[in-house]
Amino acid sequence: MKQKFAALAFAATVAGAGLAIGATDSAEASTQQKVNAAAQAASPMSVDEVFGLYANRSWIWSDGAGYFANSKRAFSAYSGSGRSASYGEGNWFIKADGTLCFNATWVAADGSAPAVTCFAHRKDGNTIYQKKVGEGDWYAFQSTPALRSNEIRKLKKGDYVSRRMDRIKSQLDKAA
Repeated sequence: MKQKFAALAFAATVAGAGLAIGATDSAEASTQQKVNAAAQAASPMSVDEVFGLYANRSWIWSDGAGYFANSKRAFSAYSGSGRSASYGEGNWFIKADGTLCFNATWVAADGSAPAVTCFAHRKDGNTIYQKKVGEGDWYAFQSTPALRSNEIRKLKKGDYVSRRMDRIKSQLDKAA
């Protein structure tokens, strides 16, 4: 049970990365239905298109970040802070249907656990839709016209993960 903590904490962080929020009234439900229909009608992104979005970039989340290194397709990430901090190391890959996945072992104060997390990507013109595989709704990852709320704005060139992850590793080593 304790070993699953890191993976669960990470899953909660990444689940919050998207813009999809449960509809609370009929207008929101109708809007979400339209987004889901548009995403379903859109074409899956190619491996090269998805690679171009993520390679050598960090995806900044509400309580963490993940880095998609081009070299060896290494993936590293951190989530949380203080006693609830965790980090993950592994690799990332892209399926033929434009689905990005990262496979990492997550480590926290109470143990470690592997987790695979995937996001599907579809495109219609300059609009990119994204959805966490296995849950949630589609949302506009990149819209036309661009919005400040677009998730793609949270992809930053470079490694925004390693320094923080190293600090978390050090904290966990001292606590052990």
